[in-house]
Amino acid sequence: MSPTRADFDQYMVPNYAPAAFVPVRGLGSRVWDQAGREFVDFAGGIAVNSLGHCHPAAVAALTEQANKLWHVSNVFTNEPALALAEKLVGATFADRVFFCNSGAEANEAALKLARRVAIDRFGPQKHKVLSAVNSFHGRTFFTVSVGGQPKYSDGFGPRPEGIAHFEYNNLASVEALIDDETACVIIEPILGESGVLPATREFLQGLRALCDKHNALLVFDEVQTGMGRTGHLFAYQYFGVTPDILSSAKSLGGGFPIGAMLATEAIASHLTVGTHGTTYGGNPLACAVAGAVFDVINDPATLAGVAEKRARIVAGLEEINAELGVFGTIRGLGLLIGAALKPEYEGRAKDVLSAATAEGLMVLMAGPNVIRFAPSLVIDDADIDEGLARFARALRAFKG
Repeated sequence: MSPTRADFDQYMVPNYAPAAFVPVRGLGSRVWDQAGREFVDFAGGIAVNSLGHCHPAAVAALTEQANKLWHVSNVFTNEPALALAEKLVGATFADRVFFCNSGAEANEAALKLARRVAIDRFGPQKHKVLSAVNSFHGRTFFTVSVGGQPKYSDGFGPRPEGIAHFEYNNLASVEALIDDETACVIIEPILGESGVLPATREFLQGLRALCDKHNALLVFDEVQTGMGRTGHLFAYQYFGVTPDILSSAKSLGGGFPIGAMLATEAIASHLTVGTHGTTYGGNPLACAVAGAVFDVINDPATLAGVAEKRARIVAGLEEINAELGVFGTIRGLGLLIGAALKPEYEGRAKDVLSAATAEGLMVLMAGPNVIRFAPSLVIDDADIDEGLARFARALRAFKG
């Protein structure tokens, strides 16, 4: 007998509230549940399934590596990890790569490295971390404290010291906080979990200048925006602002858990043997899959296709909104799209999700007032059109 949704409530820690249906199979941008019901996937596992479900290149890499070598630990290195690191270095500003298992781990490593560099160079007083209000950088105690959302960080006792928060896209608020004791500023190029709000190029340029002035490092959290999501391999390339450290995960593995921290050689050299580590990070299985995913994404045709697919989705959303008038703005970059509800519908994003589910469509929230779309970077036009048709029906039902 197959497990059911009721088994979640019986056996699982209640820190999630999953949907009533249980997905069991996926192919491309379609998903089927236990009852055989089909869904169009505009959620992408929260911007993870960069090539959709069961992409042939990822399946082939996984199958081949599964018959060779799964895990050896970092007592040894392995060929897939070295090959993936070379690809990432060759395509970015970075000289060195640290592999881990998630975005939170990548950000934890980035923040530890930033503090280590600052303390090594200038002394123990240089330890402050600046981050945006309503940012999200993971769920470890350090990263959840750095993320400016008390609803996630409160209730776990005293927080790590030396963390302060500024207003996103408000350079003056950063200037009021940054000083010569600041180790780093960490920023999402698009504020993902809190509304799909892109940074302005001027804001990121201002952060770069302030960090340089105060000998602080600039860390880009590209867990959600990286690996083609914006139509560039990484969002920093779109903005033309180069960080000192970059974190990646989600789309990097196309659904297989992997994270990475990228840095220049001068900065990475401060993590000497034994200063940081992970048992599973950089395992052959994850790196083989990520290497195959990288090759598909870092192709001019794939990256150009992101802009084309965004235009098709946004045009469809605008047409739906012209009829139904539910959204005030449609924003984002590439295939990370946010549709912000008008004031009269504020707080009802969850109701929109429920209506979408009833119509066989998987979408996301980005806070209580924004519907988020993060589909596969290679989603077919037919799936886009069908998903939009289902979304239109869902919104008609939502409005009554």
